[in-house]
Amino acid sequence: MHWEVVIGLETHAQLATSSKIFSGAPTRFGAAPNTQACPVDLALPGTLPVMNRAAAECAIRFGLAVGARIAPRSVFARKNYFYPDLPKGYQISQYELPVVVGGALEISWEEGGSPQTKTVQLTRAHLEEDAGKSLHEDFHGMTGIDLNRAGTPLLEIVTEPDMRSAAEAVAYARALHALVVWLGICDGNMQEGSFRCDANVSVRPRGQEKLGTRSEIKNLNSFRFLERAIEFEVRRQIELIEDGGTVVQETRLYDPDRDETRSMRSKEDAHDYRYFPDPDLPPLVIDAEWITQVAGAMPELPAAMRARLTAVHGLSDYDARLLTGSRDIARYFDDVLAASGAAAAKLAANWVAGDLAAAVNRDGISFADSPVRPGQLAALVGRIADGTISGKIGREIFATIYAANDAGADATIVDRIIDDQGLRQISNSSELERIVDEVLAANQRSVEEFRAGKDKAFNALVGQAMKATRGKANPQQVSELLRRKLGG
Repeated sequence: MHWEVVIGLETHAQLATSSKIFSGAPTRFGAAPNTQACPVDLALPGTLPVMNRAAAECAIRFGLAVGARIAPRSVFARKNYFYPDLPKGYQISQYELPVVVGGALEISWEEGGSPQTKTVQLTRAHLEEDAGKSLHEDFHGMTGIDLNRAGTPLLEIVTEPDMRSAAEAVAYARALHALVVWLGICDGNMQEGSFRCDANVSVRPRGQEKLGTRSEIKNLNSFRFLERAIEFEVRRQIELIEDGGTVVQETRLYDPDRDETRSMRSKEDAHDYRYFPDPDLPPLVIDAEWITQVAGAMPELPAAMRARLTAVHGLSDYDARLLTGSRDIARYFDDVLAASGAAAAKLAANWVAGDLAAAVNRDGISFADSPVRPGQLAALVGRIADGTISGKIGREIFATIYAANDAGADATIVDRIIDDQGLRQISNSSELERIVDEVLAANQRSVEEFRAGKDKAFNALVGQAMKATRGKANPQQVSELLRRKLGG
């Protein structure tokens, strides 16, 4: 506890455009090496970059979503460094005048069993092009260069050094990932490199204002690696200082096999890159009309949807956060809500965030690909809400529809299953009374235990009644009948 951890993240989100940021070459993942690199990407003499309007609109969307200032005039600069997979010998980026300035993102996570929330301040977000990729495998000791990624549009999102633990950093990365996917500006595929983080980590004595010397851990492409890399780096720096050493500013890589970071190169400062405005690109000018146009096409944001679910539909903040955890689940729930009606909102929320979420997560599919369509789930929720079936029977029907995966089935499949299998809930009081009498007569020991003050015995009797009706009895009626007959 003597040390305070200070973390800032730089995240590269690959923008979901069909062509590159300064050329018309495609951005599809998985193409054969060097088949999606045009003369502009290869920096052949005489070629000139042309700004992709769709990439700028992605930046505007993001800026609006985080409450940032959209710069009316931003400038592209050349960031000079040599890498074999950087054809120009420089990267076109933004430096002094980025397109998005400021903003903030609310994050939530759990620590010590209690929920935590925090607002992370953003410094900037700027547009830039990606480099190519060096391939070191299967080249007989040589390195191959694939320039398919060269020129792919990126939005680099930079935070203030606001985070104080690996858990906070992961919570921020998850929230940012969910937001850019929600906005439709990035597919968020971390395995394909569409969303990757650099973590700037330092430590300082608790209470000290001055920041410690930071190390930057590059290209972390999973939340688990991000957390483990930060935790290792924090331990490394503390042990180094306590042993009398000094942390040096450097770039490090995380090795997941050895679960450690290792030095890659000394950390460059801005002047080492010799930034200067790119003479081939005019300033990016964004007027109020363009911003208004983009704002009009924005989806409802997670915070606004959470507010609607709690204020209009009476859901808890916990449920609302679960249902807005991703655009995928939010779309699905809204479709269920539209089909089932506001009165069933809480029950629908329980099913979407409970049984359905467990099923799609187990099978590794999206909510959009769920075998149980929103209309079908709405019909199922409706039949539970109106007492036609019990929750237990509802789960059996859900499993049947899910397993059938019948794309041609509509919402009427729920009623067909109920009628074909005779699953309607038994609510006839005389029939239930007869069943309860039989259960009491057959379970005298449980009756005696209940009258002796053992509440668990009552639950056992309810269970026996439900078993006798194969789960078709109305549980509330069964409980009321039992208590009346037991004098409780």
